[in-house]
Amino acid sequence: MDRPAERLQSRPNTGFPGGRSLAAVVGAVCTVIAAAVATVLAVALAASVVVIGLMGGALLFLASLAWRARRTVRATKAEPGPQLLEARHVGGHSWVAYGWDRRR
Repeated sequence: MDRPAERLQSRPNTGFPGGRSLAAVVGAVCTVIAAAVATVLAVALAASVVVIGLMGGALLFLASLAWRARRTVRATKAEPGPQLLEARHVGGHSWVAYGWDRRR
């Protein structure tokens, strides 16, 4: 008596002729399609990482400019004390200011 594994291997193909080779071709085509989709997704992911990096660099550059401007404003503010304008009420909602054009 033969073993069941030998019976399964020696059984004739009951499907259509060339079924195994067609399955191999379909498997290869699906593999190529999957590889193409994976390549497109990898390129899209790489491009998004580059864009995020560029935006982060631009944000860092703008933050450094704002920090520098803030330090410059603080340095110019610290010179004299409070700057007061002399003003005179001339009636209604009108005021005349003096001394605004002089440097101290």
